[in-house]
Amino acid sequence: MGFNEGAEVMKVNVDAELCVGCGLCAGLCPENFRMEGDVAVAGCDTVLRAAEECVREAAASCPVSAIEVTE
Repeated sequence: MGFNEGAEVMKVNVDAELCVGCGLCAGLCPENFRMEGDVAVAGCDTVLRAAEECVREAAASCPVSAIEVTE
């Protein structure tokens, strides 16, 4: 693991009110998102540097913009 590769770099949250349960985020980034019933949830509040690109791709791909990423 490289320098700061495991360091926390951002926070992620799925807005359950907006989520339509398409499962795209869980399919793209299963290490950080999972389905609970018909709603996606973030597997953890804080994202590690190694997963940053995957989480950003999932957020950008969400059809209803239910994934919030904050630095």
